[in-house]
Amino acid sequence: MSGTSLDGVDAALADFSALPPRLEQTFFIPYDASLCDQILILHQSGDNELHQAATLSNKLSQLYARAVNSLLKNSCLEPQSIVAIGCHGQTIRHCPESGNNYTIQLVNAALLAELTDITVVADFRSRDIAAGGQGAPLVPAFHQAIFNTACGNRAIVNIGGISNVTYLEQNKPVIGFDCGPGNLLMDAWCLRHTGNRYDKNGVWAASGKIIPALLEKFLSFQFFSLLPPKSTGRDMFNLNWLESHLLGKEQPEDVQATLVQLTTIAIANSIFEHCANTQDIYICGGGARNNTLISQLKQALPGKKIELTDELGIDADWVEAFAFAWLAQQTMMGVPSNLPAVTGARENRILGAIYQR
Repeated sequence: MSGTSLDGVDAALADFSALPPRLEQTFFIPYDASLCDQILILHQSGDNELHQAATLSNKLSQLYARAVNSLLKNSCLEPQSIVAIGCHGQTIRHCPESGNNYTIQLVNAALLAELTDITVVADFRSRDIAAGGQGAPLVPAFHQAIFNTACGNRAIVNIGGISNVTYLEQNKPVIGFDCGPGNLLMDAWCLRHTGNRYDKNGVWAASGKIIPALLEKFLSFQFFSLLPPKSTGRDMFNLNWLESHLLGKEQPEDVQATLVQLTTIAIANSIFEHCANTQDIYICGGGARNNTLISQLKQALPGKKIELTDELGIDADWVEAFAFAWLAQQTMMGVPSNLPAVTGARENRILGAIYQR
């Protein structure tokens, strides 16, 4: 998995031979600044972008292969031990409601299969979009399979570049949708003003003060009033979007504090409005390590138990990579893995394209 946060590549080794499935081993390769810049450039139209997209797909696939091969080496396993790699690819466009609905995740899956000698499952989103869905979020099906419980109603909140929520209510269809920005605006603003790629533990944000008028501007944006199904990404939320709301005289740390509150309120409002009977909330994704954000979520959601998914047996940093291993398994078994109630697709569909080893 390599997500909207652009922090790097998460590789997870999953064993589905027993119940519950086990996360056996993990490996992470960070993106360097040059690679992040190349990815960000392709979020906008520009010169020679087809060539840039193709060469970047190859570069990413080489990095994915390095992560897989390192993971296998650390696990003392040969490629023949692995059924398949589930590779999400790097999203550079996500336009599910543009009139010409499409989504683009960069990966050369054929090259990845060649470099690892393992079957690859990729392009998970396109079939759902072809069936009238948004192609995202896809992880709620995994959350249902792994985190569902007969005791109480729980929400799983993933805070990556974008935040999303999965609501698991007893005897009800799963609800899942994107809430809005997660880390991506905070990370971009932090990099611009401090040189750091993220605000560790939310310390910088904690040094600032929330700007109420700015927060109100943010929350008036139309995405936040849309009803599910809905999904979003950098096409909608980016530095240009952020700066369009600024007067130019704000203190950078105050803007950062306001961005943390934006993520907090977007998640809290999503739960109040669509997951009202939630008793327990479990957090995963990079935002789970932002102490300031988690503290504000606890204030915004009084009376709710809020913990990390670590408490459910899966490290919060690895839930999404584990999810795409599970999605690949569903594809290899010929089992549908989208949730029409979540994505808006007409029916269940088998997701992903298979590139044989």
